[in-house]
Amino acid sequence: MPHPKRVTVKVGSNVLTRPDGKLDVTRISALVDQIAEMHRQGMEIILVSSGAVASGRSELNMRPHKRMDPVSARQLFSAVGQAKLINRYFDLFREHGIACGQVLTTKENFSTRRYYLNQRSCMKVMLENGVIPIVNENDTVSVTELMFTDNDELSGIVATMMDAEILILLSNVDGIYDGNPSDPSSHIIPEITDKTRVELSKYIQPAKSSFGRGGMLTKYSIARKVAQEGVEVIIANGKRDNILTDLLIEGKPVLCTRFLPTERPASSVKKWIAHSESFAKGEVYINRQAVQKLCSNHAVSLLPIGVTEIKGEFEKDDIVKICNPEGKQIGVGKIYCDSTKARTLIGQQMAKPLIHYDYLYLDQEVES
Repeated sequence: MPHPKRVTVKVGSNVLTRPDGKLDVTRISALVDQIAEMHRQGMEIILVSSGAVASGRSELNMRPHKRMDPVSARQLFSAVGQAKLINRYFDLFREHGIACGQVLTTKENFSTRRYYLNQRSCMKVMLENGVIPIVNENDTVSVTELMFTDNDELSGIVATMMDAEILILLSNVDGIYDGNPSDPSSHIIPEITDKTRVELSKYIQPAKSSFGRGGMLTKYSIARKVAQEGVEVIIANGKRDNILTDLLIEGKPVLCTRFLPTERPASSVKKWIAHSESFAKGEVYINRQAVQKLCSNHAVSLLPIGVTEIKGEFEKDDIVKICNPEGKQIGVGKIYCDSTKARTLIGQQMAKPLIHYDYLYLDQEVES
C-alpha cells in the first residue's frame, strides 16, 4: 500500500500527559520518533498538539496564586505551557535533524476566506521547506464564545484546509465501540462510511477527557464531517507503541476506527464554508421543492423563488444557514446580498441566485 503524501496527526492531552497532569516526556519522544520516520519516508506531516494548558497547570501547581476565573486561568496556563511544550518538540525533532515551527491560531482566524488562505499559505510554505507545523489554538487570546470545541475540531479544519489524505485522531482509547467500552461484549467498530445508518452516538460516552475539552462524541461528529469532505479519518490509541508507523508505514492490522472518505470530496471553497457554520449571521428558510432540488445529484444554486423567510441581519458575502420548512439546518452558504435586499427578493422568479452552487455546502446526510 503506498504511503499517503500528506497526513494530519492530532494528539490529545490524555496522550501527552501523565495522570498527575505533567507532560509524559517518554510518550512525546516516542511520537516524535514515529513522525520523524514518516518524514523520512517522504510524508508531509502537520501535527495538531494539545497539552499546553495541562502542561502550564502542572508547571504552576506548586506556586500560590489568587483565585482566577476559568478564562483567565486558561490563558495563564496556556501562556506558560505552550512555551514549555513547543520547546520540548523543538529539541526532540532537532535530534532527528528535522525543523518544526509553531502555528497558533484562533477560531476567528477561519471566519473569512482571506484569513483562511493566509493560514493555508503559511503551512504550505513550511511543508515545502521540510518544516513540520505544530498547530494549537492560541488560548492566551481566545475567549469562551469564540473557542474551538477542542483540538479535534481544529484538526478537522486543518486537515481539510491542507488537503490532507488522512487525519489521525490519537486518544487514549482504541476507537468507537458498538456498546459500552467497559462491557466485555462490546467491540471496536473498524469501519464507518457515509452510508452507515446505525446511530452510533447512543453508544458513545459523553464524558470529556481529564485534561482536554473534548470527548469521543466530538471525535465522532468531527470525523463524520471531515470524511464527507474527502479525508480519511482514523481514531486510534496514541498510547499504543508504534501506532503511527504501524498504521502508515508497516501496514500492520491495528485496532482502530476508520471513517472512509466520500467519493465526492468538496472543493476548497466549500471546505472553508463547511467549517464557517459558527460564524453564520442569519438563516434562510426554503420550501420543500427547493430542498429537493438542492439535495439532488445536480449542481444547483439557491434561487430566491425557493426562499420563504429570512431571519437575522447580515451583509453581502456573510455566511448564512440554510433551513428546511421544519427549521432544520441542511447546509450553509455565502450569500450574495445583504439581509435587507434578500427580503425583497423572497419568492421572486428570474432573479440571481442568493447563494451560488460554488459557495454552497450541504450536509451529505440530509435526505430530501
